[in-house]
Amino acid sequence: MLPEVEQEAISQQSNNNYQSNNNKDGNKKMMDKAMIAQALKESFTKLDPRKMVKNPIMFVVEIGFFITLLMSLAPNLFGASSVEPWFNITVTLLLLFTVLFANFAEALAEGRGKAQADSLKKSKQDITANLVKNNGEIEKVTSSQLKKGDIVVVSQGEMIPGDGEVISGIASVDESAITGESAPVIKEAGGDFNSVTGGTRVVSDSIKVKMTSNPGESFLDRMISLVEGANRQKTPNEIALNTVLTSLTLIFMIVVVTLPFFTNYLNFQIEIPVLIALLVCLIPTTIGGLLSAIGIAGMDRVTQFNVLAMSGKAVEAAGDINTIILDKTGTITFGNRMASNFIPVGDASLQDLSYWVGVSSLKDETPEGRSVLELLKNRGVNNEYSLAEGAQFTEFKAETRMSGMDLKDGRQIRKGAVDAIKAWVKAQGGKIPTNLDEEAKEISREGGTPLAVAVEGQILGLIYLKDTVKPGMKERFDQLRKMGIKTVMCTGDNPLTAATIAKEAGVDEFIAECKPEDKIEVIKYEQSQGKLVAMTGDGTNDAPALAQADVGLAMNSGTTAAKEAANMVDLDSNPTKIIEVVSIGKQLLMTRGALTTLSIANDVAKYFAIIPAMFMLAIPEMEALNIMGLSTPLSAILSALIFNAVIIPLLIPLAMKGVAYKPMSSNSLLKRNLTIYGLGGVIVPFIGIKLIDVAISLFI
Repeated sequence: MLPEVEQEAISQQSNNNYQSNNNKDGNKKMMDKAMIAQALKESFTKLDPRKMVKNPIMFVVEIGFFITLLMSLAPNLFGASSVEPWFNITVTLLLLFTVLFANFAEALAEGRGKAQADSLKKSKQDITANLVKNNGEIEKVTSSQLKKGDIVVVSQGEMIPGDGEVISGIASVDESAITGESAPVIKEAGGDFNSVTGGTRVVSDSIKVKMTSNPGESFLDRMISLVEGANRQKTPNEIALNTVLTSLTLIFMIVVVTLPFFTNYLNFQIEIPVLIALLVCLIPTTIGGLLSAIGIAGMDRVTQFNVLAMSGKAVEAAGDINTIILDKTGTITFGNRMASNFIPVGDASLQDLSYWVGVSSLKDETPEGRSVLELLKNRGVNNEYSLAEGAQFTEFKAETRMSGMDLKDGRQIRKGAVDAIKAWVKAQGGKIPTNLDEEAKEISREGGTPLAVAVEGQILGLIYLKDTVKPGMKERFDQLRKMGIKTVMCTGDNPLTAATIAKEAGVDEFIAECKPEDKIEVIKYEQSQGKLVAMTGDGTNDAPALAQADVGLAMNSGTTAAKEAANMVDLDSNPTKIIEVVSIGKQLLMTRGALTTLSIANDVAKYFAIIPAMFMLAIPEMEALNIMGLSTPLSAILSALIFNAVIIPLLIPLAMKGVAYKPMSSNSLLKRNLTIYGLGGVIVPFIGIKLIDVAISLFI
């Protein structure tokens, strides 16, 4: 079995490689010709009014398209018209392009999710299973015949037929088809690492698995439906924004419908195609056309990090997180005691101690023993352990609380608990160094564990063991602090050890001697203060807290109970990935806010383009407001309408990729967005509409 430290290192490296490759693959997929071709096809199928009505803003544009199309075919349908036929046709085409571009943005975002789902479907197949019957005999059946509660035997080289829990045995399982993780993971009965996923392969040994789902209800089935973004539910914030945008649309519809009464009073008439073009330019079509794509792309970005969100609400909630609750063991620390220092006692030198701790650990396959050799290597100590050749290794036992080596020359080396080594040395007739107990107490005060090392009747020194904080954790918590997020570490350690780890890791608060119910209480307390809370966990005892948290991130390597309680599952089982999830959630909110700001700013520019140009013939004083110097009312309307149609496809890459998020204060973030997307959203349309007007004036 791989030591947990080694598993962690492999998992972290594989995760980094996967993220890097997946981001590249994601960009490649976005430009994939087949995907773009499919999105173009769906742009037309989405013209179905039954689908378009779900997006009220673009539905209004589509209705305008049908009206102008009829007037292009029959100009006098609604009475005598003085507008040239080419104008009706031009407006019709521009409205069609506006709707198609909006549909294309949504279809392209959905296509990325469906492409990921298609790759998962390849892993889903009808697998032959070894069903254990009531009499103990094995019957060959297909995975579709299995039901919840059935027990199957899966041996080396065989596929696991469905979701389940290991009830007997231990085996290495290749989950790369599901997670992208190249290193096999250890699955064994009992504990928090007994959950297995259908479609994965056993690469060593044999296990007995109890099915936890019926056909069609497996984790893989849920994964496929989740990553197909078309089935995504709208989040509360998105619904609220839709409501605001729909209200603005209704307001401008009322304005446009009543406008002819005012123009008749001024003794000039506005044609229906002009009114429709005016309405489309006034309503927030830019954000209306991109809103669905932004939400779907946000869920896809989470999936690219190998995290499955049960709903868009979970992703968006992550962007508003105020507090994160993290387990210490396995999340902040490696979870194993590791050697961090060697402390000589009595008359022994550090050189002698370093040599003999190396000899004592040569055949010690425990995480502690391996960490001793790793520390010696990192310190550049390259001893020749010729004395250890042919030595007999004595394994650690609970009765003796020590391990050791018996050399060929008869000498004995022992390494273990301080009191056990002291008793062993006294039995050998040796003496106890005067500073041994004080040095051991100092290690304990700092939250570490002392191991004494003795050769024959002499204690040479201590090995300082401690649960080591993972590299980069302090920097990651600093990053969260800049985001305004508080970190709380939960641990079963005593307060002294917890305080030491908390200080080293850089968390804001910690809870020592923490029980499962304590995690729920701290989550409830934070929520009572109006805060949103995230929680990571993998065990059954974490399930209540994962369910209580606003964002619960469960590890795929954890128990079924934990995964069912959470609203996100990390396929790589990297608990610190909650930081990436939070960043993506914030990026989703920022992207929506930035493009909404840009859309409204665009509308301001279009008002200045169209309104003065339309009224300056009847009201010459309006000429003063024609600050853009547009040629004619018709060129002004067409220029604004063309810009309105073109801006949507130009913003599709930004909607798909998302606005870059950098940790900063709310005020700084607001100033940045207003400058880039507010001021920029006003200036760019002014320039764009003017250039289009100059080009149009050459033809009309």
